[in-house]
Amino acid sequence: MVATPISSPGLYVPISIRKIDWLPTVANIASPTRAEINAGTDLSPAIPDDGVKGWTTKAEFADAPNFLGGLTPKVSKNQLTADDSSLDFYMSSVSTDVRTLLTRGLAGYILMMWEGDVAGRKMTPFQVSVASQAPQPDGGNPARITIQFAILAFSEMVTVPA
Repeated sequence: MVATPISSPGLYVPISIRKIDWLPTVANIASPTRAEINAGTDLSPAIPDDGVKGWTTKAEFADAPNFLGGLTPKVSKNQLTADDSSLDFYMSSVSTDVRTLLTRGLAGYILMMWEGDVAGRKMTPFQVSVASQAPQPDGGNPARITIQFAILAFSEMVTVPA
């Protein structure tokens, strides 16, 4: 018998669809409400297409060697970690940009809405603290600033509410 093939994923380019929001407060990270999302700020228009770094999670494993040698098995530690994460933003020439919103030490939430702010699709909410604001010194391109975040918690593949 042949395995059932997975359905076609319906490929897309995320640059025109993905939404990244800043939320000042979320009562339950596993289920942000529509009211909490609407009270946030859509950061997407100010982020360059190459300005998202990190924002991925991974499982931690422990080696479990045995006396038989050969391949060393791995065992899940049942713990997830998040990569170092940052967002780049375009800066304004009069300082009225993300620097006034995401100040160092500010706590809140970043929502990565992978297929857009569309009810029923998936997102990953990250509880964060703004760690730094670092203007980039390159003078030959549009001015940019990198905002680094300390990820405090996250919830995987949460459904975007209606």
